[in-house]
Amino acid sequence: MAGIGRVGAAIDGMDPADDALLRETQRLLSTSLTFAGGPGEVAERFRAALRQAQPTLLQALPGNAQTQTDQLARGLTWLVHNLDQPPSLVTGCGLLGAALAECGVRPYQLQLVGAALAQAIRSGMPPGAWREDFDVAWRSTWQHAYEWIVHGETLTQYQPTVWTAVVVEHELRRHDLAVIRLRPYLPMPFRPGQYVRVEVPELPGVWRPYSLAGKPRRDDLIELHVRAKTRSGVSGTLVYSTEVGDHVRLSRAEGNMGIPSEPDRNLLMIAGDTGVAPLKALLAELADTGDPRSAVLFWGVRNLDELYDIEEIADIARAARRATVVPVVSEGDPGPYASGLVTDAVAAYGEWSGHEVYLAGPPLMLAATSAALRLLGVAPDHIHHDAPE
Repeated sequence: MAGIGRVGAAIDGMDPADDALLRETQRLLSTSLTFAGGPGEVAERFRAALRQAQPTLLQALPGNAQTQTDQLARGLTWLVHNLDQPPSLVTGCGLLGAALAECGVRPYQLQLVGAALAQAIRSGMPPGAWREDFDVAWRSTWQHAYEWIVHGETLTQYQPTVWTAVVVEHELRRHDLAVIRLRPYLPMPFRPGQYVRVEVPELPGVWRPYSLAGKPRRDDLIELHVRAKTRSGVSGTLVYSTEVGDHVRLSRAEGNMGIPSEPDRNLLMIAGDTGVAPLKALLAELADTGDPRSAVLFWGVRNLDELYDIEEIADIARAARRATVVPVVSEGDPGPYASGLVTDAVAAYGEWSGHEVYLAGPPLMLAATSAALRLLGVAPDHIHHDAPE
């Protein structure tokens, strides 16, 4: 990416007059944004104006009102800071267009964004502070940004969409396991129960799948539960070498596990080790939507130390209307929990033939549990899990 040259010099071969115009437009945007209360206050009014003018646009984006407002504020700051660097601006708007397309946003839903933005800035200024050159600067900037965003939306037909995300939390819950929370810079849609592929800078071109434990209705964070068998590879890098502030790349979310739309079937969930991550997301979806269905989550582990996320998962279950978590410890002292094999605990707990069943865990656990469930009378088409990799 080319930087800004000396005064009067061109940017990437641009005419110096264009360079001067960009700098003046950037100054007008920055000044008006400050006069209007800064990016945070403008973003609040901007989102309110969008909700009135184009509510379906906000409904398509992940997160709640606060996280959407925060993302708009970061976007406005980025736009002003990068306006004098056309290559960066064009690339960034194109990536935003691809991300919006993945969220299901269509170009016609963006047509009123420029007017909503101008209204958000104008309404926050002191009386008499709004000027015509502010209006021209914002409208012309949005006109170009809109064209680059729409172009970015078309690129999803020809190339995979990739998100860059920053690590905001990294907790080593066991010596070999970390819970990592990431914030994508651009809106990233996913459904509870899905997984993404992750690439770390140390291993370019190597992508590994990890289930998502995030809450897309509640915030804009991606949560990964990563267990590393060695210090090498993507998992080893994520567990032992990754720190807050580092960046990773994420693929489009995949997988078909999800809460069934039919409201008459209760849910049975069975997890092994870090397989609890996507089932935690399903529980959070039940809690966030107030779903009345019953859900029972069996979490099979070898020992008590492997229940690395039990407190948070139990809190989510309590927030749901009819959810229960049953840890099952196969070795050593089970403490207050059930002991033995998780399949035996499931068989002893109740009758499951009328339930939708969700499995997540190591490949051998998936095969053994599926076979045990069929013996308990659960039809194969009611047993759901992603294909092992």
